[in-house]
Amino acid sequence: MSLVQVLRPTLPILIGASLMLTLSMGLRQSLGIFMQPLTHDIGISVSDFTLAIAVQNLAWGFLQPLAGALTVRYGFRSIMVIGSLFYIAGLTLMAGAHGFLSVMIGGGVLIGMSLACTAAAIAMSVAARAVPATVRSTVMGLVSGAGSLGALLSAPLGQILNEGYGWRVGLAGFVVLALAMIPAAWFAGGVDKIPLPKPASDDIGNTSAGVAVKVAFANPSFVVMTGAYFVCGMQLVFLTTHLPSYLAICGLDPMLSAQTLGMIGGFNVVGSIFFGWAGQRWNKLALLGGIYIVRSIALAWYFALPPTPATTLLFGAIMGFLWMGVGPLVAGAVAEMFGLKWQAMIQGLAFMSHQLGSFLGAFGGGVLYDQLGSYTMAWRIGVALGLAGGIIQVAFALIRPSGPPMLRTA
Repeated sequence: MSLVQVLRPTLPILIGASLMLTLSMGLRQSLGIFMQPLTHDIGISVSDFTLAIAVQNLAWGFLQPLAGALTVRYGFRSIMVIGSLFYIAGLTLMAGAHGFLSVMIGGGVLIGMSLACTAAAIAMSVAARAVPATVRSTVMGLVSGAGSLGALLSAPLGQILNEGYGWRVGLAGFVVLALAMIPAAWFAGGVDKIPLPKPASDDIGNTSAGVAVKVAFANPSFVVMTGAYFVCGMQLVFLTTHLPSYLAICGLDPMLSAQTLGMIGGFNVVGSIFFGWAGQRWNKLALLGGIYIVRSIALAWYFALPPTPATTLLFGAIMGFLWMGVGPLVAGAVAEMFGLKWQAMIQGLAFMSHQLGSFLGAFGGGVLYDQLGSYTMAWRIGVALGLAGGIIQVAFALIRPSGPPMLRTA
């Protein structure tokens, strides 16, 4: 049976999850476009703006396990629709901001709460439940790839509106795009009608949330993956938050930042599909470590040289290919280790580490820039930690492959 035939009954669910993911991630990744004009207009500092983005990442990370657990009780549809409404409210508050508090609550707290309900962990869990295990990793790669298209639309649109009409109109345009998240979440919520596979005798699907958490953190492969995930968040959010500012400081065309974010989004599609396919065939955790290592090498190459439009776009292509490919790999590894019932919650636990790294990448990068007047120290730290995390992840994955959960450790 072909992949299309396997997926046909669940296409509305998968398309809805992809559209919801592409908007939630694409809009979030493009907020850095508005940092310079917004901070100048309402009289706040770069570190104030990046603090709001850092709080967004913390709220997203620490609420992700809760959102995942609530899907077990209330279903995916209600959680995703409520999350979509939070996103619209957050963007609206940012668009009307006249001071730091509105940026913090809108761009930080509300959008962070929304991402916990609408972004990769939830979308990957929807995709994993909707399809058979034989094609699960490939399908999660396809959903992640489709979810990467948002930056191709939102970044250029935001920059055009920002340059032509101002940052408030640009954010208002983002509000209009975010409205489409509501019907997308509704269709993706059709996964609630699909029954879970019958759990095996040692499957943690038979346990409570508390026991599932204990089993997860007793699994060494999960703990190492969670630690290395910190590096992923730090590198990516540093780039999405500070790359537009870095290019402006270097005197390059402001549109180049939007083009680079769009390039990241475009190659994200290719990378997500590739790593979803690769995760069906090779060690998912070793592939994750390889991504972190190559990303770090690319960061060192780009920031060590004076930026040009050509090198910036090439850098965007490389980073895009390595961007959301982690999504299907992490989700697939969690599903293999712990089953589907608590997948969203356990993936959320790993994602807390990712978001602590995101906090450091966003806020730490802003603080280092304000104190030192450049991003040199920030990118050097990112490269060093990325290489260390990637090497440890690859070595552990090859020496001690992940195994199924052991309920007796709970």
